[in-house]
Amino acid sequence: MAQQVRPDEISRILRESLEQFETEIDVYDAGSVLQVGDGIARVHGLQNVMAAELLEFPGDVLGMALNLEEDNVGAVLFGDSAHVKEGDPVKRANRIVEVPVGEALLGRVVNPLGRPLDGKGPIETDLYLPVERKAPGIIDRQPVREPMQTGLKIVDGTTPVGRGQRELIIGDRQIGKTAICVDAIINQKESGVRCVYVAIGQKGSTVAKLVKALEDRGAMEYTTVISATASEPAPILWLAPYSGCAIAEYFRDNGMHSLVIYDDLTKHAWAYREMSLNLRRPAGREAYPGDVFYLHSRLLERAAKMSDEKGAGSMTALPIIETQEEDVTTYIPTNVWSITDGQIIMEPGLFYGGVRPAVNVGLSVSRLMGNAQTDAMKQVSGPLRAELARFREIQSFAQFGSEQLDASTQEQLRRGEQLTELLKQNQFEPLPHWKQLLSIFAGRQGLCDDIPTDEIRAFETAMHDHFEEHETGLVERIETGEKLSDEELDQIAAAIENCKKGFQAVAA
Repeated sequence: MAQQVRPDEISRILRESLEQFETEIDVYDAGSVLQVGDGIARVHGLQNVMAAELLEFPGDVLGMALNLEEDNVGAVLFGDSAHVKEGDPVKRANRIVEVPVGEALLGRVVNPLGRPLDGKGPIETDLYLPVERKAPGIIDRQPVREPMQTGLKIVDGTTPVGRGQRELIIGDRQIGKTAICVDAIINQKESGVRCVYVAIGQKGSTVAKLVKALEDRGAMEYTTVISATASEPAPILWLAPYSGCAIAEYFRDNGMHSLVIYDDLTKHAWAYREMSLNLRRPAGREAYPGDVFYLHSRLLERAAKMSDEKGAGSMTALPIIETQEEDVTTYIPTNVWSITDGQIIMEPGLFYGGVRPAVNVGLSVSRLMGNAQTDAMKQVSGPLRAELARFREIQSFAQFGSEQLDASTQEQLRRGEQLTELLKQNQFEPLPHWKQLLSIFAGRQGLCDDIPTDEIRAFETAMHDHFEEHETGLVERIETGEKLSDEELDQIAAAIENCKKGFQAVAA
């Protein structure tokens, strides 16, 4: 028997179908690729595109509009240009390039677009910030007065860094520039400072070793690593520091403290030069485009200590610049030098002579100095930088024969050697504030003068252990960072003398 057709049932089905029918139209501004190669695409037809706007190319390749010319747009590609060919359609994304930010990024390794590289799954965050942002104005800032301890005696004692400062680290390759920054990250474990490390143009194996070192010391819990390795196209390398800056800015703008390391801006400038030449921009000195100074100034100006009304957060920047043959007078080093608030200069001669960190104290400077130190460190370190610089000067003359020098100069030489030995430090071993202060105090007060130079490091360890076990009251007092009274300084000196007697008895 045939099934009876019910008109009311048909009417209901038709009515539901009409109600569920959607008439959304996907309207987008599109153009076509005129030319592609070397990470650059020239696109025709995007009349309304914005500068720094994200573009969508076939093959899941993203790009960014950089050159807005009369009849075409010069775009850089954040991916393999082999997937893009002449005539391909290009869509506007109607948003500028942005990167995911927030606590979800901590402990992750991502590329400059915020895509994970560590195999730990997607980044769970709804927060995004544009990679290019205007730096805070003067009214929104406050002076930098809070120390950002690196855990390195020679840095915190002679060229201190403050929260919100931009301190340049400069020197030849492979002499410990990155090591200083990694130690600074490890030292933030108890400080609440969120860290961002941006690797620009390095080998993938180098980045993997660094991540492993941070993981082994529990530092990846509060660190984000942005990896733009040497195998990546130039636009990815160019984007990396701006992405890292945006991630660190999120913490700064939410009343927290962050530290961002750009390793290194020399390779960043090389990537920008390559991009600019491929975009046919006019070349200037050393073939860099005319806006290469603006390239780094707009990045580093975003480091700041915010005013109390803006949450009092801070973002500290440690840019690294690689020199060749110790020549700091070339274009990029002098540019970045003039933007930053001081510089830590690494010297190959010291490094190969066993002085590590190999900081040239005479040429290194922090324009904040005492403002970036605790009152106690300021009181104890005093003219340490000047004393070491004077020692290095005398040392260069003493190599011609120290027996002809007068007694006071020989005393300066011996004291300088003791201080140099005391300020040496192994990698991945940052020291807390109180240990740094004790070492500097012992050296400057001559309390180590009667200890052989080759036993200084062993005595320093014994001294720290002695205070940790028997002088906990003094340790707690030093850790406050407040200025020490004469009586307290005498107590510290007496405790060091007691420790020294025990050390010398054991050594004998």
